[in-house]
Amino acid sequence: MQNFHEEEVLGKAYDARLMRRLLRYAKPYWSWILLSILLLFAITGLELLRPYLVKVAIDEHINAYYRPYLVFEEKPETDLDGFIYQGMYYIRSDEIDESLYPNVQRKQIIYKKGTYYLISGVINVNEDFSIQPIDNEQVIIKVGEKEFTGKVLKKADLKLFRKKDADAVFRISLIFIALLILGFCLNYGQVYLLQWTGQKIIFNIREELFSHIEKLSLSFFDNNPVGRLVTRVTNDVQTLNEMYTSVLVNLFKDLFMLVGILIVMLKLNFRLALYSFTVLPLIIISTIIFRIKAREAYRKVRTRLAQVNANLAENISGMKIVQIFNQEKKKFNEFDRINKSYYKATLEELLAFAIFRPMMEIISSLGLAIILWFGGKQVIQGSLQFGVLFAFVNYIQQFFRPILDLTEKYNILQSAMASSERIFMLLDEKEGIPNPKKPQKLEQVRGSIEFKDVWFAYNEDEWVLKGINFTINPGETVAFVGATGAGKSSIINLISRFYDIQKGQILIDGKDIKTLDKYELRKRIGIVLQDVFLFTGDIKSNIRLNDKTITDEKIQEVARYVNADQFISKLPKKYDEPVTERGSTLSAGQRQLLAFARTLAYDPDILILDEATANIDTETELLIQDALKKLTKDRTTLIIAHRLSTIQHADKIIVLHKGKIREMGTHQELLAKKGIYYKLYQLQYKENFTSKQNNAAC
Repeated sequence: MQNFHEEEVLGKAYDARLMRRLLRYAKPYWSWILLSILLLFAITGLELLRPYLVKVAIDEHINAYYRPYLVFEEKPETDLDGFIYQGMYYIRSDEIDESLYPNVQRKQIIYKKGTYYLISGVINVNEDFSIQPIDNEQVIIKVGEKEFTGKVLKKADLKLFRKKDADAVFRISLIFIALLILGFCLNYGQVYLLQWTGQKIIFNIREELFSHIEKLSLSFFDNNPVGRLVTRVTNDVQTLNEMYTSVLVNLFKDLFMLVGILIVMLKLNFRLALYSFTVLPLIIISTIIFRIKAREAYRKVRTRLAQVNANLAENISGMKIVQIFNQEKKKFNEFDRINKSYYKATLEELLAFAIFRPMMEIISSLGLAIILWFGGKQVIQGSLQFGVLFAFVNYIQQFFRPILDLTEKYNILQSAMASSERIFMLLDEKEGIPNPKKPQKLEQVRGSIEFKDVWFAYNEDEWVLKGINFTINPGETVAFVGATGAGKSSIINLISRFYDIQKGQILIDGKDIKTLDKYELRKRIGIVLQDVFLFTGDIKSNIRLNDKTITDEKIQEVARYVNADQFISKLPKKYDEPVTERGSTLSAGQRQLLAFARTLAYDPDILILDEATANIDTETELLIQDALKKLTKDRTTLIIAHRLSTIQHADKIIVLHKGKIREMGTHQELLAKKGIYYKLYQLQYKENFTSKQNNAAC
């Protein structure tokens, strides 16, 4: 059996074995996950398309003013639309096959110092040229030894020449806005879909985990603290939820984005892309170093946090003792030491992130500088369009965002792997008390119980019960007495099959309980414990315990029968009175009476009372004793009691000592033997007599 006292251990950041098991929970939702991934492809494509659209707008339209125009005396025989300027028909050279019109005049727009000029001829705008004015409109453009005539373009003229470009930029702007809206809608759908799928998966894991815990034997809970098990169902499952909703939601997107950016950059300009990739080794080295440092820091933070939580839980639970013995200062100093250790560990983790993020910013800026340096030179030389450089600047900035995101999600993935390992460790815990494949039917139970040479141990070879033999006839009331650790409670637990015996047989109505359906068996047995557990809700819900067949009338009837109605009727809301956690607002006697009412509502054939009358005031005890007489009537009843005065009416008393039956008989028979029972009775009689004398003296 596993023991779940483990520290906050971090496993590998990625464990294929665990991931395969986690993916099984995603199997029912594969169609939705596939749709989400397809949406992710579309979203990534849209994000990559936006800088490219801007590049097209710049290179093909905004910055395309210098492209030559073919000038015709009249419109040529073509479907292409041009425009008329000063009686001549203009068509831009990139819209027509120039080879068909080798002798047609060509003109070009150039720009210098805030003014546009229309020149006769074509020049390389990247070469140095000078402009000499002739008059207010006419100019001469000199490029080396060559001279070209030209004229200043007025605003209205420029608007005519750039009308098609302006219209194209407007259309591209509309497309850009449409892509933004479409991207938002697709992104919303994708995130919602993946979040919904993640939540469904987590919901199923949490339900399976709780369902499995309910089936584990009590021996498992004896060896594992409740706090750890609660952590498995809450904190560890929540960590998995973070992985599904925070890491996996972005993981595919980030990877697609990285691959997409690399492909687009290589497609746009292979050489410039290679220049920008020179920073990749720095990224890889920095990421590896950060991962190692972050892992160490995160492990330390988790360990220190576990220590802080443990210290808080211990001190708050034991605050009464702390205050009784004036330990406040000592306990505060102890907590202060642990808290400072946690604080320092947190600072170490913050330091790792504080160094890594600026480092990535520096590398990003370095990559940007490389692109501006080499790309800028090519733009100046005319071998690279400015729009391509603009797109590269955008893509290199986009490139670093997923790297940062992936690296910073590393700790979540690492913690999720550790949590999943602990969850699966719990799920792999075998059900302690197996149900028979073909259980015998348990007809109307008469209530006979027989132990045949029963041997039982909670831990191997540490026998709690040794060769126990006894028979209880239907309707008998049998009490078990003995010192603490004699095995009384173990016998009670075995009858309900909360544990399985190692040797011997336990029979109910002649049938071995191992051959009976354990759930059906437990329905026939009612148990009233000394420490009554009440659930948050109201009085009714704690008697009914979700059994809808138990009506409100039945609840009131059983409450009156066991005298619980006497205090319930005095409550402000009576049977609808709220019950807080564990019934803390009710007295021990009131909780006990509710336990009797609950048991009677289920009408068991066999009744077990485990110290049911301990620690109760005299007035309430009278009510409880009356309730006990009613409860035990015509029922096989087993009673465990330290107060021998409460079991003198029993048909049989079994005295246990160190796991063996030492004496058996009625109250009078055992007193006559003057054995263990007689000594226990004498000891309690003296204690009660001394107590009464002390009370009288007061």
